[in-house]
Amino acid sequence: MANSLQKVLGAIASSTTEQELQIAIMETVGKHFDVQRWGIYLFDEQPEVRVNAQGIADIPEVCLRGNPVGKYVVERHAPAHEQLILPGGDWKDFCTRDDHAHVMSGPIVADGCLVGTLNLARATGNPAFTANDLADLSALCLHLSAKLASLRAKSKVTLNNSALASRLTPRELEIAELVAQGLTNNEIGEKLWITQNSVKQALKRMFRKLEVSARAEMVAKLQEILSSKVGSN
Repeated sequence: MANSLQKVLGAIASSTTEQELQIAIMETVGKHFDVQRWGIYLFDEQPEVRVNAQGIADIPEVCLRGNPVGKYVVERHAPAHEQLILPGGDWKDFCTRDDHAHVMSGPIVADGCLVGTLNLARATGNPAFTANDLADLSALCLHLSAKLASLRAKSKVTLNNSALASRLTPRELEIAELVAQGLTNNEIGEKLWITQNSVKQALKRMFRKLEVSARAEMVAKLQEILSSKVGSN
């Protein structure tokens, strides 16, 4: 079991996109927990989920209605299984499905907000989840949450950089790259075969487009874009 958990965590770590992350989880988690049904429920991918004015997904009512395990996870941002919530074994009062005889759910958190859940279920005839299962799910959700938050932050930066770069012409991006290298207007003009005044006027246009007032501020704002250009040269 320990080796298979490492396989799950390794698959999470090696994912480079959110889609890869979801596929990695779906391909590995079922075997580790020996479950018959499992899935990731991300609130912002569900059509019935509304996003409030702060951009945070409202918790779907389906996560709370008649589901004490889901309610526990939502309220505490902690994993749970039905025997933890209902030690008397009354889970059948809430769910009569044979393929959900035992359930366990864990939180997916990003930027301090619950953004989804990882849900596992065993069919009738299979053993209930144990404390070890809960500990493994807790570790898994921590890794999953951290990776998802990292991928979404990276995606957001990429989108912002693309929008920023689109404000400048290819020539202006060349000038910005040379400014970042510390060249003067005269040196940039000589390198690009344009006059010093042309460089000066180009920088004025670039400042307006980027809403900055100085060379250093422009370079700082374009840092990610310029770094990627240098890395590809």
